[in-house]
Amino acid sequence: MAANKVEFVKLDDELVRICGELTRNSLVNERLLNQQVENVQSVRYFDLSEVSRVDTAGLAWLIHSLGKLQSQGKRLELKNVPEQLHNLMALGQVSNLFE
Repeated sequence: MAANKVEFVKLDDELVRICGELTRNSLVNERLLNQQVENVQSVRYFDLSEVSRVDTAGLAWLIHSLGKLQSQGKRLELKNVPEQLHNLMALGQVSNLFE
């Protein structure tokens, strides 16, 4: 996978694995990214085990996705959160949003 790329792999109706980088450089096509959270039944899980790098733009996109789903009465849960994202969430004091 090329640098600054993000890929979404739908594993089933509720689980999407995010691969690559969640950074300002990889999140340029927000419309495409937002399609990943549309048409969700009730709970959407993002498996982050293949995320190699994340920055504040990646965290902001996750928070935006969470807000969009919550406004529709749905949930978003993160699985296999990388340490780098844990650290960003702690610094931004937003860890509780994904609990």
